[in-house]
Amino acid sequence: MRVGVLTGGGDCPGLNAVIRAVVRKGVQGHGFEFVGYREGWKGPLEGLTMQLGVEECRGILPRGGTILGSSRTNPFKIDDGVERIRKNLAADGVDALVAIGGEDTLGVATKLADLGVNVVGVPKTIDNDLSGTDFTFGFDTAVNIATEAIDRLHTTAESHHRVLVVEVMGRHAGWIALHAGIAGGASIVLIPEQPFDIEEVCRLVESRFESRYAPILVVSEGAVPAEAAEGEDGMTLQSGEVDAFGHVRLGGIGDRLAGELERRTGKEARAVVLGHVQRGGTPTAFDRWLATRFGLQAIDAVADGDFGTMMALRGTKIIRVPLIEGTGELKLVSPEEYAEAQVFFG
Repeated sequence: MRVGVLTGGGDCPGLNAVIRAVVRKGVQGHGFEFVGYREGWKGPLEGLTMQLGVEECRGILPRGGTILGSSRTNPFKIDDGVERIRKNLAADGVDALVAIGGEDTLGVATKLADLGVNVVGVPKTIDNDLSGTDFTFGFDTAVNIATEAIDRLHTTAESHHRVLVVEVMGRHAGWIALHAGIAGGASIVLIPEQPFDIEEVCRLVESRFESRYAPILVVSEGAVPAEAAEGEDGMTLQSGEVDAFGHVRLGGIGDRLAGELERRTGKEARAVVLGHVQRGGTPTAFDRWLATRFGLQAIDAVADGDFGTMMALRGTKIIRVPLIEGTGELKLVSPEEYAEAQVFFG
């Protein structure tokens, strides 16, 4: 059997570990051959391939990013996109495809599987917002990077007696902010699932200063004030640009919030935007372990002909679930989980 492999969407620590596991077990355990598709769905769409075998996968386990490259190409937004993919897969002699990606990449995989393309999915996102799996690889690395940043910022906040606002990734789900905020001892955590009251945030900031400690706020990029959530003008910033999957580019809530806090409380405030730092660099041991296991199980699913499925972590086991379970809805922070962080606010 000849198997294609692609990585789509934002780069993520652990992608190379998946590729390595898929290829190693596929070659040595099943006798498969592989084709690497470059730049996400753009690869099979435009016939962009690279050699992919055991030799190409040596030494990539600890490397961040993806040796296959990535993009946010959506073939369903391109005329004859699906038919072009079918033709290129056939021309390359590819019998099955392993798609490694998040909501958008696996959403395309789901549609292709419904159209008869042999696809197996591996879930990837640092946001940890894919339903169907307890954790996605890349999330642990992002949380560790954010937590280390918060740890370092505590000393600067205390030295200068100022408010520091740390903006982390999280368009619709606040998992990174929640986990890093609790682990880093943040004074306040703001997430998209819970619109915030700016007056209450100011009160908590002033309360923190009364204890002679400086506040650290952790805010998801998609967090919004209550008035914005109700349709009124808020503090979120949008560039107006959208990608091929219709996502508006977010950014600026950290700076806007810092300015508003300084204006309302009279305390000096600064914003630190971690941005792409969170998803770059070396994956943690947990993410290497999880990504490797996902890859091993994915190629077994291909060997079994169990297409239209996605690998999922449930407890400590990797199971197969229908692709739609991973993309049907987002996994969001519940009020109960957010309440655990609220215990430490102020």
